[in-house]
Amino acid sequence: MSDQAASNEAPGGHAADDRTPPQPADELLDIVDEQDRVVGRATRGESYARGLRHRCVFVLARDAEGRIFVHRRTPGKLVFPSRHDMFVGGVVGSGESYDEAARREAEEELGVSGLPAPEPLFRFLYEGPGGSWWSAVYEVRCELPVNPQASEVAWHAFLTEAELEERLGEWEWVPDGFEAYRRLRGR
Repeated sequence: MSDQAASNEAPGGHAADDRTPPQPADELLDIVDEQDRVVGRATRGESYARGLRHRCVFVLARDAEGRIFVHRRTPGKLVFPSRHDMFVGGVVGSGESYDEAARREAEEELGVSGLPAPEPLFRFLYEGPGGSWWSAVYEVRCELPVNPQASEVAWHAFLTEAELEERLGEWEWVPDGFEAYRRLRGR
């Protein structure tokens, strides 16, 4: 999508910068059972290829005005490429806590450092398109200027809840993030 097309997606949208840190398929993940107990380890690539259950974090990032960070994933993402998401986040590394992963992923994807600790909201077992993973949902206030990773984020904007609601039926969303958002709205 061109910058012109991206700018038409939502008011104040921006293309990401050109930083491209690696997203290694050989990153080691804890494999978990239906109760979120560790039962083994596998690489990220093997986990996705074999449909092994692992752990993920979802962080709803709000700016100083309370608007929600929304972005379109890059086409090169391993799962759900080029879809929109209202969360930043990703997989929890082997031996890493949900809380550690939430802060790390939020800072990486937003391109900031020094975020306050994301507030844990709830956990749920996602089972749907793409596989199955235990999902921890967080919220954080990001009052710093964002500079998203180009390897993760193709386009971004901060949207009001009303603007986000308008786009829920218009844009193609990542199914796990959409499910997390549906559960968050129902709380």
